[in-house]
Amino acid sequence: MSSLASLRDPVVFAIPAFALFMALELLSLRRLDDDEAQQYAGYEGRDTRTNMIMGVGSLVVNGSARVGALIGYAALYELTPLRLDAHRWYTWVFALLVVDLIWYSYHRASHRVRLMWAGHQAHHNSQRFNYSTAVRQKWNPWFELLFWVPLPLLGLPPWLIFTSFSINLIFQFFVHTERIDRLPAPIELLFNTPSHHRVHHASDPDYLDKNYAGILIIWDRMFGTYAEQTHRPTYGLTKNIDSFNPFTLQYHEYAEILRDLRSARCWRDRMGFLFAPPGWQPAQPMATAPVTR
Repeated sequence: MSSLASLRDPVVFAIPAFALFMALELLSLRRLDDDEAQQYAGYEGRDTRTNMIMGVGSLVVNGSARVGALIGYAALYELTPLRLDAHRWYTWVFALLVVDLIWYSYHRASHRVRLMWAGHQAHHNSQRFNYSTAVRQKWNPWFELLFWVPLPLLGLPPWLIFTSFSINLIFQFFVHTERIDRLPAPIELLFNTPSHHRVHHASDPDYLDKNYAGILIIWDRMFGTYAEQTHRPTYGLTKNIDSFNPFTLQYHEYAEILRDLRSARCWRDRMGFLFAPPGWQPAQPMATAPVTR
């Protein structure tokens, strides 16, 4: 069943196109002279190999998880009296829009809730930015699948939910590049573009927690999370991981959470370590003033 679901996934069909564009991007970087090459993070062998391993792992893990989710969504779909006809064009438009909005919501939460960030950070912990970075995907899709639970209750067929999200992911692959500068203004106004997404992958203080868009940048503009690219980003995490081990890159933050939970003094601190934004620390107890006589 898992293999059949994978064969129908548009992302799987898009893999040859992904490989082609990685090759074209790499060739274009190789043709630059040394001065021009300094403008780009470019490719690095160990980093690219790690990206590929994490991409393959995500196809296996996420594909298997989707089979279980498909069963759950199908059950929810049977419970609701709502039905949206997948043969109508407007149903596809609605599906793509609502999936994109839910992606924005999930993506924003993944940067602001540490337990969710622990899974999502795997996509951000490369210090390079190229098409291979796009396939550096997490192996922990659990929260993402929970965010989609309302969709079958709205009457969207479960297969259309997954297809819409796959289209969203395919679009996002093409915004992971430094070789495209700015697109025409109307496109930059409405859509997520390489310029917008470079900001999202930056660790610079003025770029942190910005541009969560999947396809449409209008969500960021509407909800106050938009930032224009004004300087070349510094890619990676605020505290980078000195490793190319995929398991370390996938799970190190969970280990950090467990360490913090063991050191917590109270339940409030434990909840903070789990659900506050990454980097949160409990307030230090105030020193007791010395007693004077």
